[in-house]
Amino acid sequence: MVTKAEKQFAKNFNIDDLPDVPTGLPPHLKAQQTRVVSNNNAPLHTASAIYSGSYVSSLGVDDSVKLENFYENFKVDVISLTKTDMEFDMIGIDAAFANAFRRILIAELPSMVIEKVLIAYNTSVIIDEVLAHRMGLIPIAADPRLFEYLSEGDQANEKNTIVFKLHVKCPKNRPRLKVLTSDLKWLPNGSEFLRESGGSTSKPKTYTSFSCSQDSLPEFANNPITPCDLDILIAKLAPGQEIELEAHAVKGIGKTHAKWSPVGTAWYRMHPEVVLRGEVEDELAERLVKVCPQNVFDIEDMGKGRKRATVAQPRKCTLCQECVRDDDLVERVDLGSVRNHFIFNIESTGSLPPDVLFTEAVKILEAKCETVVADC
Repeated sequence: MVTKAEKQFAKNFNIDDLPDVPTGLPPHLKAQQTRVVSNNNAPLHTASAIYSGSYVSSLGVDDSVKLENFYENFKVDVISLTKTDMEFDMIGIDAAFANAFRRILIAELPSMVIEKVLIAYNTSVIIDEVLAHRMGLIPIAADPRLFEYLSEGDQANEKNTIVFKLHVKCPKNRPRLKVLTSDLKWLPNGSEFLRESGGSTSKPKTYTSFSCSQDSLPEFANNPITPCDLDILIAKLAPGQEIELEAHAVKGIGKTHAKWSPVGTAWYRMHPEVVLRGEVEDELAERLVKVCPQNVFDIEDMGKGRKRATVAQPRKCTLCQECVRDDDLVERVDLGSVRNHFIFNIESTGSLPPDVLFTEAVKILEAKCETVVADC
């Protein structure tokens, strides 16, 4: 017969209170939660779990998204930064968020790109349509944040349009002439081409309506607008050939057309993890170093003629698996990736520095989140 004391003990019993009961996830589940294993056939444990109860709740594991956990774990480390390229680590986020940044960088950040080309004269071998297409792919060094979008029905003005002029002629009895982006001249006063007027008494009108010169604005007074690169080849002219045109650049996003994408590319990969299961020494160590095409491994001199392999540069690993194709090495090397650690690369076309592009992408993602919260 169960006594009253035994009933009370059973009611208050908690297995976690026992001193020899382990807490948290077992090692094999912890590895599944935080690592992606690079197997010979296919990667393992690729699915993400960011909801409460995805693992055994009785072990005190909660994978749900919480703001305080994000504040504590999220970190951005800049590895390298140049005028056009940036590599940085994003630590403590899920792949869905890293992919959101990538998609915003490619498709939703604005830039200024040539959209309309008015060709007055073109006797080159490049037909008008192809010439206009090539002009549209020239990156412009202009901050899109200083301009407005040109909507349908709007008049082109100094706030939404940048005008360039190109007029090049190859003289006769001269060698072929290269037409480069350095030949594009910025017209801060707007278009110089006249529209066809309905009557002789009407005042001639151009294709833009600038109320002031753009170079009189403080943003451009000491910073004239030019193409990002001045040595991009537009066309080649034979003696006697000529090109005369105007190019109008407007603000847009890559979702409308890829030419407006401000990045050449934006991509990420999970941080690789290379682990040696045991000591790899002497001839086997030299074989391991030699077989890796990315120089991930190095030789450490242990003295007395002994050598052993070490993981010197795990970041360079591309998970090509060359090191585990050797039958003598397959059981000595573990390859994987850290699930919440991403190596992110941004290559800017030059309109804005890559660090500014990432900051603007964060602002867009923040605005999207605020819209979702407001609609809830």
